[in-house]
Amino acid sequence: MEFLSSYGLFFAKIATVVVAIILISLVIFSFGQRKQSKKGDLKLIDLSEAYRQRQREMKQVKMSDAEYKVWLKTYKKQRKIEEKKQKSDAKVGQTTLKKPCLFVINFKGSMNAHEVNALREEITAILAIADNKDEVLLRLESPGGVVHGYGLAASQLNRLREKGLKLIVSVDKVATSGGYMMACVADRIVAAPFAIIGSIGVVAQVPNFHRLLKKKDIDVELHTAGEYKRTLTLLGENTEQGRKKFVQDLNETHQLFKDFVHQKRPALDINAVATGEHWYGIQAKEKGLIDEIGVSDDIIINQIDAREIIEVTYTPTRRFVDRLMGSMVENADKLLIRWWQRGQRPLL
Repeated sequence: MEFLSSYGLFFAKIATVVVAIILISLVIFSFGQRKQSKKGDLKLIDLSEAYRQRQREMKQVKMSDAEYKVWLKTYKKQRKIEEKKQKSDAKVGQTTLKKPCLFVINFKGSMNAHEVNALREEITAILAIADNKDEVLLRLESPGGVVHGYGLAASQLNRLREKGLKLIVSVDKVATSGGYMMACVADRIVAAPFAIIGSIGVVAQVPNFHRLLKKKDIDVELHTAGEYKRTLTLLGENTEQGRKKFVQDLNETHQLFKDFVHQKRPALDINAVATGEHWYGIQAKEKGLIDEIGVSDDIIINQIDAREIIEVTYTPTRRFVDRLMGSMVENADKLLIRWWQRGQRPLL
């Protein structure tokens, strides 16, 4: 018995030391995280060079070893001549004539549109250096979501248009509802043949547990100041007046959505397409919702010779808890998208 008592005391001491070490480590880690003033990382990737590197690799596959050695020698010689000329021009104060840029940004939107924070940083970075000869390509994928989030995302894209930059939006998979609100800001919308486009509508649903609570003799009190401060509730008894106001608000939001789309694409028969329906890319082109059929890869490749292709990506710095919660939200989004693909519609 004395042995067990001593062993238990020893084990308790060890456990206390381990817990103390873990707590101290967490405090130090947390302090280090707080000291980081950096909110995120902005990365610029030269897609032109990446494409040329891939092209060189493919040439090697098609050529014999002897042919490839001759080609590579010629290529390196040409590169040295170009670099030497650039250095020479720099010494005498001449600037080498640069190609205009095609800036590539990506937006894969969730229901709450939190990606708009990164989009804001990317657009701000582009506007800091771009001129009116440059263009921006947005690779967009989103089934829509909350009104205010996607309204802000569309406003961010509008900053590019206001500065005179041409904006191309490419939809390879889906841009519906709030996603289409973003797309229609563009000078040109390009979509894949079977990309899902449209869904210019608004949807909202609210479960109500009033009858269940009443059955269990549970009362819920809700006090408001303002006639329409709360129209429909989760727990209280909803009124016909509240329902009518709720529907009225939905219709007003839908009208604002229609007006926005029509302003950006005036040739569109807005009443014919603003029914909440969605269409595939081929059908969307016939209805005037998009301008061309194509994929983002071809847009980039077709401009490789004429422009420098620069991908701009902003990644916010996230704490461990934020990363954990973000993963949960992403999984929830994937589940919602699956439901939507089976016949449900997006929120906006």
